[in-house]
Amino acid sequence: MRSVALRDRVPFGPKGPLGVLVDPMTWRAAPYLLVSVAFGFGWFIVLSFAVPISLTLTIVWVGVPLAMATVLMWRGGAMLERRMLQAAFGIKIADPYRSRPERGVGAHIRWLVTDPATWKDLGYLLMLLPLGLVEAAVSAALWIASGTTLLAPLLLWIDEATGNGDYFGGDRVAAGVAVFFGVVLLVATAYFVRGMSWLHGTLAVVLLGGSEEERLRASRARGIDAAEAERRRIERDLHDGAQQRLLSVAVDLGRAQAKFDAEPDEARMLIAQAHAGTKAAIAELRNLARGIHPAILSDRGLDAALSGLAARAPIHVDVSVELEERPPAAVESIAYFIVAESLANMAKHAAATEASVSVFRDRRGVVVDVWDNGVGGALVTPGGGLSGLADRAATIDGVLVVHSPIGGPTIVRAELPCEW
Repeated sequence: MRSVALRDRVPFGPKGPLGVLVDPMTWRAAPYLLVSVAFGFGWFIVLSFAVPISLTLTIVWVGVPLAMATVLMWRGGAMLERRMLQAAFGIKIADPYRSRPERGVGAHIRWLVTDPATWKDLGYLLMLLPLGLVEAAVSAALWIASGTTLLAPLLLWIDEATGNGDYFGGDRVAAGVAVFFGVVLLVATAYFVRGMSWLHGTLAVVLLGGSEEERLRASRARGIDAAEAERRRIERDLHDGAQQRLLSVAVDLGRAQAKFDAEPDEARMLIAQAHAGTKAAIAELRNLARGIHPAILSDRGLDAALSGLAARAPIHVDVSVELEERPPAAVESIAYFIVAESLANMAKHAAATEASVSVFRDRRGVVVDVWDNGVGGALVTPGGGLSGLADRAATIDGVLVVHSPIGGPTIVRAELPCEW
């Protein structure tokens, strides 16, 4: 089949000066860097008063609820900051807080005070003022300098209109050189904005996100939930399908045994009916086993298994598998089901006319890309098919990302480590 490199279709970020200038993320990050100092100043003032006052008043009963309200306030501020960071920098930081206890004032106080994420939130909000001062000062200086030099033709026109010669003294060459340097400075400013955004986002992930151990614990928990849901599905399929058919076979054979001597013709009919039911039960079990782990995947690997999925798709699907050696069985199985579910969703909802599947190895593990040119709008919602795929990937510390703007195209990318 024709090889398709989906790596070139995934939006990995701006490439070159023009890319960084036209990338919307640059212009979404720039306002945040200019105004974050205001948020930092506000939080510094509020926390500088609220924290000492609430701690001082804890010697009397009124201080305890005030202190808890202060903690909840800065946790709410940190949650708001995570949403703002996602809008400005495109980084998604999940709330890392421990599970809330069901009841008990003391349990709730311990839940707030002993959670490390609570104090990381406080550290981030207090750090926002000095960090914002640096970001705002550097950003403002660069934007003003680049904007002023780009406005050189306007300033030259003012010189010529007024005859003052305050700016370029009527020297058009100097104004042209200024515009050139303004363009260069504008590109440099855009790169500075992206660099400061990356540094700010990295620090935010460290302080506002959970620790690696907590992320792994959450990943394991999602994996356990996914396995439990899969077990319940298998039990339900067995109960509703093969088990009922085998029970009917047993009833037919019992009736045939009772009629074997007195009514041999009816007994033969019941035996034939039981035979048909047995074949149907075998087919049910075969389909169920294929849903757990297809035989072709074990025997011939991902290339053959994914080619089989592509052949059964309602539209033409290009498949490219670039693996020098077979990955672990768990990785193969998860990759297979990610592709199977993605193609099934495409067939039901995307109205696509073209799709591609690409599997390749990078330094972290196996990467699976599924692309289609459908209508887009796919979302990872709790309990949905894509959420189940993310949970399945989480069992081996993998991640699944869906990029599906309205109007398409849709890209489902899974990064599956080969060691965990």
